[in-house]
Amino acid sequence: MIADRRTGVWRLFLESLRPLVALFAWDVVVVLAFQLAHQPWMDQPALPYSLIGSALVLFLNVRNNAAYNRWWEARTLWGSVVNNTRSFSRQVASLLGGSPELTRAMVAYVHALRGGLRGAPTTEDTNRLLTPEMAARIAERRNKANAVLYEIGIGVADIVNARHVHPAAHSEIDRILSDLANGQGGLERIRNTPLAIQFSVLPRLLVRIFCIVLPLSMVQELGWITPFGSTLVGFLFVALDKIGADLEEPFVDTPHAIPMRTITRNIEIDLLQSIGEPAPEPLPLIKGVMR
Repeated sequence: MIADRRTGVWRLFLESLRPLVALFAWDVVVVLAFQLAHQPWMDQPALPYSLIGSALVLFLNVRNNAAYNRWWEARTLWGSVVNNTRSFSRQVASLLGGSPELTRAMVAYVHALRGGLRGAPTTEDTNRLLTPEMAARIAERRNKANAVLYEIGIGVADIVNARHVHPAAHSEIDRILSDLANGQGGLERIRNTPLAIQFSVLPRLLVRIFCIVLPLSMVQELGWITPFGSTLVGFLFVALDKIGADLEEPFVDTPHAIPMRTITRNIEIDLLQSIGEPAPEPLPLIKGVMR
């Protein structure tokens, strides 16, 4: 996620430079063809393109709203994971009398959740935090995050039975684990349910077709300066399409995705410090981007 506005603007400009150059080059070709080898079919009225452009903007706005809702829901669910892991650490200490193994396992859980959503291995992070016995039990499980959460629940039950903890305390901690499972389910639903193809493919196709025909409707009025006007208008449509595409997949490792590495590192710092163990440093921004 881009966090530094100054470097973020520059990054967005660099990402948009290629389509901007392509639009300008195509507009130059159209102007040269119109001025030097004019054909009757090039005399296109501007009104139909204005109507089509207005309709296309509305379509892009609907798609972008859907993409942003996916992105924001993913961020909200990660916020619930942050809050529940902190609550779990506190209640393990206050209601169960403390259990560093379970607190470290909760840190391993968020790393496993990050890896599962991003499709990246996190075995090194989980193994250094789990006990050897727990790491061996989850090694063959497909859903590592769910396996860790299950082991944490069993560990809580063992402590409750061994220390004769009141059932109400057990129920409160189990509620937190259920909330974590619900948050994980929501995140996995977003990952496993891509945006409808009508929203993910069709807008980009329509924008490209519109940008190709756009200079034909402007060259009669603008003449030689058509590349500047047409490129600017076309770039606005390309930018709208790019915004939706950037937000469409919130877990892919791009500068616009949810900063899951930063979130999980912050959780690790908070939970390890709560049990008095050394914690790593926060992740720094890399060229204005939270990872």
